[in-house]
Amino acid sequence: MNSTAAYIEANKNRFISELIDLLRIPSVSADPAFRGDVLRAADFLSQKLREAGADKVEICPTAGYPIVYGEKIIDPDLPTVLMYGHYDVQPADPYELWNSPPFEPVIKDDKIYARGACDDKGQLYMHLKAFEIMMQQNQLPCNVKFMIEGEEEVGSNNLNTFVQQNKERLRADVILISDTGIIANDIPSITSGLRGMSYVEVEVVGPSRDLHSGLYGGAVANPINILCKMIASLHDENNRVTIPGFYDNVQELTTEERTEMAKAPFDVEEYKAALNLGDIYGEVGYSTMERNSIRPTLDVNGIWGGYTGEGAKTVIASKASAKISMRLVPNQSSEEITEKFQKHFTSIAPKSVKVAVKPHHGGEPVVTPTNSVAYQAASKAFEQTFGKKPVPVRSGGSIPIVAMFKTELGLDTVLMGFGLDSDAIHSPNEHFGIFNFLKGIETIPYFYKYYAAMSKG
Repeated sequence: MNSTAAYIEANKNRFISELIDLLRIPSVSADPAFRGDVLRAADFLSQKLREAGADKVEICPTAGYPIVYGEKIIDPDLPTVLMYGHYDVQPADPYELWNSPPFEPVIKDDKIYARGACDDKGQLYMHLKAFEIMMQQNQLPCNVKFMIEGEEEVGSNNLNTFVQQNKERLRADVILISDTGIIANDIPSITSGLRGMSYVEVEVVGPSRDLHSGLYGGAVANPINILCKMIASLHDENNRVTIPGFYDNVQELTTEERTEMAKAPFDVEEYKAALNLGDIYGEVGYSTMERNSIRPTLDVNGIWGGYTGEGAKTVIASKASAKISMRLVPNQSSEEITEKFQKHFTSIAPKSVKVAVKPHHGGEPVVTPTNSVAYQAASKAFEQTFGKKPVPVRSGGSIPIVAMFKTELGLDTVLMGFGLDSDAIHSPNEHFGIFNFLKGIETIPYFYKYYAAMSKG
């Protein structure tokens, strides 16, 4: 057993216990009621960074939640890795669908169940423990900086400002993130592309107050009915988005690229069974793997209006609302797509209602290079610990700050994730495999080792 694996074996119970302590903190950035808990998570991580051996650890204030920063510079002439992660988590609602309380972590079937277990506390914490191992064994081969934010789940609104104001402090050679996943525990993979996003909220307003559905039904436009019709019209019979110009700049992959992409293992029957689906669904002419990675989408994330309580209340609501996200692919601009959505959605509204579109946040799609020294170092690290070369895959998810890092810092990102599609991130019963947590801790030091060695040229 190598020294890293031996250290993990001797300390794994402590590693898991510490992660559970972090998961107990309900650091929900979207809800102001949890503000104190979000700040408590920042304090927890700053302390653990110090204990692991980081220098200049600081909780840096922003206009929102703080950024935890720390570093270890062993030689300015050596390469520097800037590690990014986030300590905030998604809201846990609906609580009644959790099999155990979301902020009272439990271990079941070798998985840790809790909100944030995989996204991103478990994956973030792998880096702190990998750093601890390298420091304890005097095996840190290059410089490392940590930048851990508390607003990723609400759009990283203040991260851009922090980066712009701290470019010298954040100067590095590559960015390392674990907020993605692998195909399976026996099929390692590295994410080589991410979709961008445009997120909006829409409101349809009709009468000045809620109306009796018997006295006014059929004579007054019902905002809920209108909203549903408008949303339904946003896709055609082939499940393509109908917004004019939506596909104008979409990067189409070549037949060769699609063929290569199709080589990644995927079983559609297992996919349907895992999600309890009767059949697959999506844009005509594309496979499931293509639909959720290289094609843009439009989805309703929430819709509400009228009476939704127990029993009956016969009203025509005065207004109805929905939250809508659009996932974008290379060459699409989140700003342009948001503008096109606003223009189109307003134009299809009947005169009987008023419509408002409120943009929330967006991010740009990105494709990371697979021929870089950093990617090759990550590939060798996975091969070392998993026993096989990882597959490059494009993810359907979005990490908007990856494109921002390229623009502001000029740095490419390596996406070394260890989660699984089945980990239920953003859903009730989110979990993270103990195997994945410990395997990440084992693999990350190899990335540093190979990156430092290969950077010497």
